[in-house]
Amino acid sequence: MNRYFYMKKNFLPLLFLLFSVSLFAETEISECEPPRDKFIVVLDAGHGGQDPGNRGNGYYEKDIALNIVLSIGAELEKLPDVQVIYTRKSDVFVTLAGRAEIANKAEADLFISVHCNAHKSQAQGTETFVLGLHRNEDNLKVAMRENQVIYLEEDHEVTYDGFDPNSPESYIGLTLMQEEYLDQSILLADFVQKNFTHDLKRVNRGVKQAGFLVLRQTYMPSVLIETGFLTNKGEGTYLNSKSGQNRMATAIVNAVDNYKKSINLEILEGLAENPPLEVNLDTAPLPSDDYYKDVTFRVQLAASGKKLEPSPRNFKGLKEVFRNKEGKLYKYYYGATSSYVKIQELHDVAKKKGFETSYIVAFRNDDKISVNEALKTKVK
Repeated sequence: MNRYFYMKKNFLPLLFLLFSVSLFAETEISECEPPRDKFIVVLDAGHGGQDPGNRGNGYYEKDIALNIVLSIGAELEKLPDVQVIYTRKSDVFVTLAGRAEIANKAEADLFISVHCNAHKSQAQGTETFVLGLHRNEDNLKVAMRENQVIYLEEDHEVTYDGFDPNSPESYIGLTLMQEEYLDQSILLADFVQKNFTHDLKRVNRGVKQAGFLVLRQTYMPSVLIETGFLTNKGEGTYLNSKSGQNRMATAIVNAVDNYKKSINLEILEGLAENPPLEVNLDTAPLPSDDYYKDVTFRVQLAASGKKLEPSPRNFKGLKEVFRNKEGKLYKYYYGATSSYVKIQELHDVAKKKGFETSYIVAFRNDDKISVNEALKTKVK
């Protein structure tokens, strides 16, 4: 799966406002700001009001999605460090743009949209989507169906820049609006699917990418979960049952908890200091065919609301760790090089030290760009 896409140009200024703090700012640990009090999760029950969603086997998608969301929220609200916000808590209609606006205003850490699937066959199974270009006709059809709701909105042509849910051509130009959140979105989606598959024994249709408008306009890690097919007799009955809805909700709650722990740097505190790794960064001449002009590659180790001193003792012995505040998160980067070969080597080092969810990012003049874009700048 290609995990990097270009961001739509007219939204770049909004995204780049997140990067106003110097990348290499050093602050004594005694001067650190307190971490955010709450991890904010926005839960979005698909459809609602005059939009029933799909009616497979006579069930109402809007009701099942809401029941699952309310069950997820009830469990998450028991956690003292989690704040839950709902796009709807009753049978009301909320526009796709309105749902994203709720999440953006809340500066949420996660956006989770819950739906039920439909098909003319007896297809079954769960699938979790992140925003991206569809890879096959089935993914396109799912996105088309979920995007149909904009026809119930006034001035949808203006709100969505002339986007036509029924036109495949409209999806060709759909690009990822939240480049920096793609890896985290995929991480959450993977946790969701693993829990559905291993804990609930549901058929796994995988983590996929498609052009969902509700995900397109959010500025945080975001997923759209298809909990199963109402058109499948057995699966429809399961999803329409209280026990089935509660089990689906529990699996999603556990996925959120797993995700939260994976990016929470508090788990690093108290670790015995490991011997520092001796890694020479850019001390040797770069091969002439591996130099990317005005580009700096880094390995993103983690993101957290907690501000830690970027010293080896806090990062399993890794030297050359840099901290940058981006939006409401502190992000921690390892290494700095204009060589893509060298950053891949450093990424391997980071993974061997235990940062399995780390990934490579790229900057041009301190502005984050996609790795794909960076790789086009090779000096020939």
